[in-house]
Amino acid sequence: MASGKFVSYLRVSTKRQGASGLGLEAQRTAVADYLNGGHWTVLQEVVEVESGKKDDRPKLAEAMALCRVHGATLVIAKLDRLSRDAHFLLGLQKAGVRFVAADMPEANELTIGILAVVAQAERKMISARTKAALAAAKARGVKLGGDRGNLALIGERAREAGRAALTRMAASRAADLAPIIADLRAGGAMSLRELAAGLNARQVPTARGGSWSPTQVSRLLERVAA
Repeated sequence: MASGKFVSYLRVSTKRQGASGLGLEAQRTAVADYLNGGHWTVLQEVVEVESGKKDDRPKLAEAMALCRVHGATLVIAKLDRLSRDAHFLLGLQKAGVRFVAADMPEANELTIGILAVVAQAERKMISARTKAALAAAKARGVKLGGDRGNLALIGERAREAGRAALTRMAASRAADLAPIIADLRAGGAMSLRELAAGLNARQVPTARGGSWSPTQVSRLLERVAA
């Protein structure tokens, strides 16, 4: 039974289909049937007229941004409405967007899970080859091991990489929220308090899932301007 927040993504391949609604109604019905029952909210329906062969789809990007902002799940009628390209689906997972297909609700586990198993097997093979190469080098008399004094430097680099990753995540979220901030300002919300109230009214959570305060909005605006 469906529960939580969803963003519905519908796609047709031709402008004629988009104008006539052919295909869209069937997809809309499939999504509605999937969500039938349970406790759920469809935050927005996003419709795109674009070929499935193209991965550059602005409306899909918009739908994904909405999912990230609201912590919602992308719901589609059929798996092929996203893409038949496995690499693209993996990219969707890396983007931090959950999705479910009405015609194959287990797609996450069935499709991406299998790919993850394959990737894991490849990593194990690489590890095995590396160990074999090191063993062969040791047998030839090559001295293995590095300077233990470099461990502190490596640790600091790891911490720097972690801080850089957090900075990138914050910048990415700011980019997702920028259109919403612009829309609130266009509606007359100018102060930090008004913007915070507008974000809360739209049920947009903070990065930690809480409500917005003027201070948090100020930090967000700094990131948006950066």
